[in-house]
Amino acid sequence: MTAGINRKLSLEQLAAIVASALQKAGISAVLSGGAVVSIYTNNAYQSVDLDFITAAGKRDLSKVMKTLGFAEDGSRHFRHPLSRFSVEFPAGPLMVGDEPVRDHAEKRSRFGVIRLLTPTDAVKDRLAAFFHWSDRQSLEQAVAIARDQPVKLAEIRRWSIAEGKPDGYAIFAARLKKR
Repeated sequence: MTAGINRKLSLEQLAAIVASALQKAGISAVLSGGAVVSIYTNNAYQSVDLDFITAAGKRDLSKVMKTLGFAEDGSRHFRHPLSRFSVEFPAGPLMVGDEPVRDHAEKRSRFGVIRLLTPTDAVKDRLAAFFHWSDRQSLEQAVAIARDQPVKLAEIRRWSIAEGKPDGYAIFAARLKKR
């Protein structure tokens, strides 16, 4: 069941509506970035956009987004006059740091099904920003996800070492232990 797009929709509800429309059109897309942090931390961090990674072409994406009432606002960015959130389609493939993402999670609601990064990959995604751009907010988002969701710490540690950032993982692990 989908509802009309309006300002009262939460980021997660809008994500489900968009994801369902994409799926109905045969477009495979996975939600990543800050929107995933919002979902996994119950909005402790509030993103203002949805980043769907897909291999679909711009024409196909535009067609689906237009049916939902979105208009293109720059390259692969879409806005709806009644939504607080924008939708973006960053170029794929779906990666966390230098590694491709091989799995995804699904979140179901009355608005539809969202395919999104797993909690473990969402932590890696945020840590990649911390490791490579010294983004402290991304570190805090990674910690928030790991505190609120089951994650595979051994896998995050392995990935961090493969990224050449064992010291960055140590900072993350220390922050995770603090309360």
